[in-house]
Amino acid sequence: MDRLLQATARAERDHFWFKGFRRFMAPLVAQAVGGRASARILDAGCGTGHNLTWLRTYGHAVGIDLTWTGLGLARSRGERAIAQATAANLPFSDHAFDVVTSFDVIYALEDAVEAAAIGEMFRVLRPGGFLVLNAAAMDVLKGNHSVLANEVRRYSRASLTDRLTKAGFAVRRMSYTNATILPIVAAVRVLQRISGHEESHQEISIPAAPVNTALTGALAIEAGLLRVIDMPFGSSIMALAQRP
Repeated sequence: MDRLLQATARAERDHFWFKGFRRFMAPLVAQAVGGRASARILDAGCGTGHNLTWLRTYGHAVGIDLTWTGLGLARSRGERAIAQATAANLPFSDHAFDVVTSFDVIYALEDAVEAAAIGEMFRVLRPGGFLVLNAAAMDVLKGNHSVLANEVRRYSRASLTDRLTKAGFAVRRMSYTNATILPIVAAVRVLQRISGHEESHQEISIPAAPVNTALTGALAIEAGLLRVIDMPFGSSIMALAQRP
């Protein structure tokens, strides 16, 4: 996980995947905030803290992460509204937040810890508050990145819906993402499976500029489509869930 965070810190500003991710998430975060000028936002598993700057365009955002590496990277860029904690035992009172975000965290948690983390996110949300979630999708797409990320599982719409509803959430939106680049991702993962999975951060290293620009454009088009339709497949899955 430390090596994943270090690789992420080098790539997350300019890499096509991270740019696409923020475009996908922005409408969900905006809907979750609902126009509140001072929405209280928790990023559960904030990693390098990069997303906190973005989330502060929607409200007052704070973050927690379990790893000293992530917190150290966040502090190195001047981030102070962070603390070390596990998502499975959040150090906040009940109903403390309007919005909780969790980006590519729960897929790396063992079943009992994952259930506890989703339950904690529910607990710290005010009634009517929202969870904005992103996670890895489609088991067939396991690859070298799965080793680097300590991936425990990848989700389907059905499996993620089941986990959220068991915790008490009402799912308001769910869609796969990265559908436009799925053929490329699938081809890479098949080759990795043939050669044998090993830890690698190649997939989150910024590719050559023309490739990065082309894939950034493809995901920008997909983000526009996601404003009106859900994708039936993709390498990631996003969800907007509400605490009743």
